[in-house]
Amino acid sequence: MSETMPLHMRRVEFHPAPELASARDDDRVKRITTAFGSEAWLVTRYADVREVLGDAERFKIAPQNIARLPGAPPMTEEQIAKVRAGNLLGVDPPEHTRLRRMLTPEFTIRRINRMEQRVRRIVDEHLDALEAAGAPADLVPSFALPIPSLVISELLGVPSEDREVFQRRTARMLDMSVPGQERMMLQFEQRAYMESLVARIQADPGEELLGMLVREHGDDLSTDELVGIGGLLLFAGHETTSNMLSLGTLALLRHPEQLDLLRKEPERIDATVEELLRWLSIVNSGTTKVATRDTEVGGQRIEEGDLVLVTLPAANRDPSFLPDADAFDLSRGAPGHLAFGHGVHHCLGAPLARMELRIAFPALLQRFPKLRVADAEPGFRVSSVVYGLSSLEVTW
Repeated sequence: MSETMPLHMRRVEFHPAPELASARDDDRVKRITTAFGSEAWLVTRYADVREVLGDAERFKIAPQNIARLPGAPPMTEEQIAKVRAGNLLGVDPPEHTRLRRMLTPEFTIRRINRMEQRVRRIVDEHLDALEAAGAPADLVPSFALPIPSLVISELLGVPSEDREVFQRRTARMLDMSVPGQERMMLQFEQRAYMESLVARIQADPGEELLGMLVREHGDDLSTDELVGIGGLLLFAGHETTSNMLSLGTLALLRHPEQLDLLRKEPERIDATVEELLRWLSIVNSGTTKVATRDTEVGGQRIEEGDLVLVTLPAANRDPSFLPDADAFDLSRGAPGHLAFGHGVHHCLGAPLARMELRIAFPALLQRFPKLRVADAEPGFRVSSVVYGLSSLEVTW
């Protein structure tokens, strides 16, 4: 299946596919066909990716792609406007700046740290359930998926009984092997759900993040913008972190010398999280950009109107960024990786994701000191827009 994916989405287990690494090492900037069937320039090297992501003037969001799932039919102008509203990944400054300014206070390190005890309790409760059920167990549905899902649901005000439905819906929306028409309908279902949630919170705003936005910025944010903010955070807040938890656990178990180092020196957990983020780079690319004028990247001429994509996994493995970049080495701490993007669209939820990973990995490894991969082969999500695992059978 990996060979049928667009070049920037191709993986072989933990690694960018060899042809993607070759594109970085040999071509630097390569002409490709995107998941939407259009032509684009793929930027592959670390310095060039930073340049593209860091320049919101030369490279703006491509509006024709942001609201549309790969393989899905085109949307009407009205549908695109609705789906873009409030979506931080779908707008550039000054609109992006206005939205982000309202959200940033909720994602400061200090505010995130206040959630730490609740996250620890959520992790411990899931470990208790895992231990009680006994080995073997699939770590994805029992640990990696529900923890970030519960955290972001509580932050946003999503009722617990709704979590399983949106998890399942999101996974199918991101799966490129699911027919495009079905994925578009799922996207509309997801939006309808968020519209009903926002309506409930507007009627009775509480302490949840959406309630805070209604109380403090209700006059500045339209209902469509609240729906867009909620939808993006709900999707991004569980889908990415859950895949980091499962794939990161497998990476540690398959590198016992690195796992031993972490067990002996638990203070290395922050460096471990950073190296896992860099080495796995589960988000394949930033949003599709469009060149606003004739320009040049990595020695390649790019004309006004050309589409531009970046590949985060290839950039984070660039030997000009880090020596021996293909090696998983938690002793270096991966300074300056691009797993959360770069520039104005750098991931707003990065502090929350880091906190969850910093708590969950040590808790899992301490609870099960003999944790190991069971006989069943892990299920790699090779057709998903966000890379990760569909299953990880473990025993202890």
